Amino acid sequence: MKAIAIETSGRRGSIATVEDGTVLSEETFDHGLKHAAGIIVIIDQLTRAAGWTPRDLDEAYVSVGPGSFTGLRVGVTVAKTLALALNVKLVAVPSVEVLARNAPAGWQNLIIVLDAKRDQIFSASFANQGGQAVQTEPARLDSLAEVIARTPRPAHLLGEGIPYHRKFIPDSGDVIMTPEETWRARAAAVAEIGHAMARGGRFTEADRLTPIYIRKPEAEEKWEAAQPKS
Repeated sequence: MKAIAIETSGRRGSIATVEDGTVLSEETFDHGLKHAAGIIVIIDQLTRAAGWTPRDLDEAYVSVGPGSFTGLRVGVTVAKTLALALNVKLVAVPSVEVLARNAPAGWQNLIIVLDAKRDQIFSASFANQGGQAVQTEPARLDSLAEVIARTPRPAHLLGEGIPYHRKFIPDSGDVIMTPEETWRARAAAVAEIGHAMARGGRFTEADRLTPIYIRKPEAEEKWEAAQPKS
């Protein structure tokens, strides 16, 4: 079973080749890749390095958000292109679950922190149950202060939004910022989750694959606010 894993939800993206659930290679790129064509080139290079042709691909696992509006749109576009051109089966992987795989050893409660501007975050909460990350609150728009207030302690914070919301983090030993190197979602984790979802038959049709934006892009909100009231 040959697959591609696509992660474009954050400030840096990555692509991985996967065979029978094992990651063969992973390439990271800057968020400056804002067009699907650039990612298609990387996929072509990685598949050739694995000795595959594009038509050898069976599945594609794509991180669908929440996260960067542009990045998610590009990643979903690439996944749809693979499905329509090559009949590849698609798996939509929630980005917060991908990030939760970066939680440090011994964690108990986890808060995902992604910047949504205006002192808001895209967040989700997890609890460690027998070594498994179990979601306790779904992906949503929230404020970090409110999430921390209702989360059991100790609580770890993880995600690229942390630097933008430091003023809301209490100076206490039971709210813990994870190391910066854990804040980025990786295609390798998309591969692990996506492969498991695929084995459970959790595929998404290309025409139904959409990013999890949670709220409209800022430009669209500003445009709607500027329209005359009827």
